[in-house]
Amino acid sequence: MKHDVVSLDGKKAGSVDLDEAIFGLDPRTDILHRMVRYQLAKRQAGTHKVKNRGEITSRTGAKMFRQKGTGRARHGSARAGIFRGGGRAFGPQVRSHAHDLPKKVRALALKHALSTKAKNKALVILDNTELKEPKTKALSAGLGKLGVASALVIDGAEVNGNFKLAAQNLAHLDVLPVQGINVYDILRRDTLVLTRAALDALKERFK
Repeated sequence: MKHDVVSLDGKKAGSVDLDEAIFGLDPRTDILHRMVRYQLAKRQAGTHKVKNRGEITSRTGAKMFRQKGTGRARHGSARAGIFRGGGRAFGPQVRSHAHDLPKKVRALALKHALSTKAKNKALVILDNTELKEPKTKALSAGLGKLGVASALVIDGAEVNGNFKLAAQNLAHLDVLPVQGINVYDILRRDTLVLTRAALDALKERFK
């Protein structure tokens, strides 16, 4: 599958052959959905916590009043969850929200995400991300020539320093090295921009 390569000034800089096994799949939303859930679940901190009645130290655990003869309902400890200042019953505790997803499914999900962008004509192959100066205005103008507004830019093993600095002030532009490519970030932006270096690394990764 042939695809044009462009430079940051909007000019054509050749073409590349995209691997059908990576960019030519028929996207499956169920696999993409499973992967996004997996990523977001791993991202949750899980540090929310309340005290149960066994952890309340500010109230006495002694029986509040005698069992019979008061005309009142029978009660024991003041730490019970029905009282103000008591422990919470069945409240959230510190835990991990992460769940397992097979490695092969994760790899397949990434292929389907890449294929989704290729199928929707939302894939741009960039020659390189070299900028003479870290100027946001220059980068914004270059992306405007490419027709890119909301995008994820994937560079090679290391992101060009000037490009990374220039991209920091653009709200809808994410920049990652190829090691950080992931399904969630691909899908949350309108356009996926891959450099030649990123494309070569992906081919090597899925070999």
